Amino acid sequence: MTEAAELIDAVTDLSTALRHTTFPLPAPSAWPAESDRRELTGQLADYLIPRLLTIDAPLLAVVGGSTGAGKSTLINSLVGDDVSQAGVLRPTTRGPVIVCHPSDLDWFTSDRILPQLPRSSGPDGLRVAPHPGIGPGLALLDAPDIDSVVSTNRELAATLLAAADLWIFLTTAARYADAVPWQLLHTARNRGTAIAIVLDRCPPDAVKDVGGHLTDMLAANGLGGAPLFVIEEQHLRGGRLKDKAVRPIRSWLAWLTADAEQRVAVVRYTLDGALRSLPPRTYALASAADEQSAVRAQLESCVSSAYAGALTRVEEAIRDGALLRGEVLARWQDVVGTGEFLRRLESRVGRIRDRVVAAVSGRPTPVEELGSALESGIATVVQAAVEEAAETSYACWARHQAGAPLLTDELARPSPGLTDSVERLVRDWQEFVLELVRTEGASKRSGARLASYGVNGAGLVVMLAVFSQTAGLTGAEIAVAGGTTVASQKVLEAIFGEQAVRGLARQARDDLLARVDGLLDQDAARYRQVLGSAGSMTSGAELRSAADRVAAVLR
Repeated sequence: MTEAAELIDAVTDLSTALRHTTFPLPAPSAWPAESDRRELTGQLADYLIPRLLTIDAPLLAVVGGSTGAGKSTLINSLVGDDVSQAGVLRPTTRGPVIVCHPSDLDWFTSDRILPQLPRSSGPDGLRVAPHPGIGPGLALLDAPDIDSVVSTNRELAATLLAAADLWIFLTTAARYADAVPWQLLHTARNRGTAIAIVLDRCPPDAVKDVGGHLTDMLAANGLGGAPLFVIEEQHLRGGRLKDKAVRPIRSWLAWLTADAEQRVAVVRYTLDGALRSLPPRTYALASAADEQSAVRAQLESCVSSAYAGALTRVEEAIRDGALLRGEVLARWQDVVGTGEFLRRLESRVGRIRDRVVAAVSGRPTPVEELGSALESGIATVVQAAVEEAAETSYACWARHQAGAPLLTDELARPSPGLTDSVERLVRDWQEFVLELVRTEGASKRSGARLASYGVNGAGLVVMLAVFSQTAGLTGAEIAVAGGTTVASQKVLEAIFGEQAVRGLARQARDDLLARVDGLLDQDAARYRQVLGSAGSMTSGAELRSAADRVAAVLR
């Protein structure tokens, strides 16, 4: 691959990376970085890549300047015809106008440069005006005012200037020290753009003083090498300047374009300056992209930490037996007997079976009440955990400079329909436990004992065992509610055997936590969706890599 082809590939890859770069999160650097990215992306598409592909294309000189500086008048005077609208109303220039020699028309009617601007004969597109009054190899582009009261005109002027091989910067004796023109001149200097300055409407008796002051300002700002042309204040003839007034500028432009090598030299000067500005400008954007990644990670951490903490609290409620207190414990005692009976349970497990069977077959109400109490207890713990996670995430984002602007009132609360989702989760889990019991009781030995208790009765006891065992401690019974011994494990051992009991409780507990984790993740997705809708981002490392490749080719 030739060096030129390698450079085109490197610049094209950088352009692609920049097009996929966004700065959606409201970090401090986001707004200026996005503005710089758009500007750089536009310059690559409008100027750099087209110019690299067609180095011999005519030189494009953009005539830019402040409102009322006389840009259209200057172009009409250089061409010797009214090719661009001039007038006293502001803003005058609406759509930009390219004036070129008829032999160069094909270079500008295609989308080779400024592809986003439609070619048009009307006032709003890019109008191409061929005219023999301008020599071959040169085109003049009349740009909107850089300080226009219309923001789209200002943006378009900046876009057109970024697409120029040469800036012909027009100012007046009254406004040559204004801040806005100098901001753009500094931009041109930093990019290495070729510049010529035209001082218009200068009173004859002030030419020396004003011209001298402007010369000193140019030198002080690193633009001392730019040619300066002074046009004295005068009455227009037919809306145009006297030929004598514009002859030095016309002669200088003719000198630039008369020789192909001289024209290419101007093109290469600006092209080289623009290319060498790419790496540092991209590195600045890479730093802003790094900040975006850091902010995103901080906001994601707020959410992941809040919802992980919620899962931990549910797990702790399961492990410490808290769910067996209060209503659940009272309903369990209704099923299997009084506390005194429970204390005598170890030696007479068979009586537990008798009482459970009686409760299931003859007195369904206590068992149903136990199931309802257990279901309600689990639902309360899970719903409280989701609500707290949403509130904690909201508070964390509210304290973050970039998170606060992203918040909506809905994020402070769990997703609508949480109560229904929690109830469905508990019912689905209960069905899972019952299926476990059916599967485990399918063996011939266990089946008869299970039939004595019933699947629902045994299933309830499995659920109770989930909240009365600590994972990893084989056969441990947890004392709850003032030392009352939880009897569920003994009941299950009587049906399935000790080893099977540990497996059933572990599977049931793991499945419940997995379901709760899924529900929490579903609610947290609302926050992730906000970050996701902010757009995908090219990383700082990708931008640096693309810029490094351009820099390596330019060495």
